[in-house]
Amino acid sequence: MLGIALKMLLRDRAKYAMLVSGLAFCSLLMCQQASVFCGLMMWTTATVRNIGAPVWVVDEKVEQANEVIPMREIEVERVRGVPGVAWAVPLYLGIEQARLADGSFQNVQLAGLDTGTLTGRPMDMREGRIEDLRLPNAVVIDQVAVEKFRRKGIPVGIGTTFEINDKEARVVGICHVSRSFLGQPYIYTTYGRAMEYAKPSRKQLSYVLVGPVAGVSASDLAARISKLHGLRAISKDELFWMTVFWYVKNTGIPISFGTVVILGVIVGIAIAGQTFYLFVYDNLRYLAALKAMGARMPTLAGMVMLQALSVGFVGYGIGVGLAAWFGNTVLAKEQPPFFMPWQVPAFVAVVILLICAFSATIGLIRIAKLEPAVVFR
Repeated sequence: MLGIALKMLLRDRAKYAMLVSGLAFCSLLMCQQASVFCGLMMWTTATVRNIGAPVWVVDEKVEQANEVIPMREIEVERVRGVPGVAWAVPLYLGIEQARLADGSFQNVQLAGLDTGTLTGRPMDMREGRIEDLRLPNAVVIDQVAVEKFRRKGIPVGIGTTFEINDKEARVVGICHVSRSFLGQPYIYTTYGRAMEYAKPSRKQLSYVLVGPVAGVSASDLAARISKLHGLRAISKDELFWMTVFWYVKNTGIPISFGTVVILGVIVGIAIAGQTFYLFVYDNLRYLAALKAMGARMPTLAGMVMLQALSVGFVGYGIGVGLAAWFGNTVLAKEQPPFFMPWQVPAFVAVVILLICAFSATIGLIRIAKLEPAVVFR
């Protein structure tokens, strides 16, 4: 009987193609939009992932990684005195203005690393050596800076010079790091030199990066440091999710992408439900004949569910495949953002399954009301 069901499905190629196309479009739309949303959320946490310290110490009012409230330099020593701290180093992060050779300006994300350890250094160096940051006026730029400077007609390489707040910066290396949410290039230098580049301020320390001693977890150490007055310590994973949830709660990004995903579900239900109903309607005489020959309702229901799931499986595979191809294409250009964790195709699979079940239910209602005698009319 199941073989008969598949033959009935494939016999009407036009409706079969329409069903597959509708579900494939639904899968593509949901998978692609959900993956772009996840990619945007990864951009918001670029600083956390690029620096990668186990524990981050910030001002107690900070709510997410991209919110910098300057602290006093003495906070580094206070943190070092907490039991369980293996090391603690300062980090400067701030938006500064770079002046290019032709006089044009470019906002950059300046990262000042601890001079002695270079904790938080970029791990993927494409040109030069990170240790050269200790040379006079040395900076390391990322791939976004190379791209943006090239668009302004300025080729950038080892030895290229530009100015940050009227002070010379000389490129000694090019790295590849995760792109930031606002799109500013990352410029790495030492902490002391970052203080020279930054605008003068009474408080300039952005973060204290901390590592726990052996046997102490990052979360336990963060709890100990948070007892210090005016400070808040957050583990890397906690800061990652804090930042994601902050953007979900305080921006319209989830609503925008969620609306598109919901539209994809509605389109899938409309196309698949209507087309599958028409398919069942056109095959009523065959189903009535089977019913007249003694086929019970569970058998007919199994046939209809097999037809719906077969179409859903093919449409889901095509849609997710096209979304993966799109992601592989845009990842080479790094725009738009795209990240497809396993939860995205799993979510799409569940939605497609529900759409197929809904479509099959519409057909089954019609079959349940079907009189076997209709075959003799």
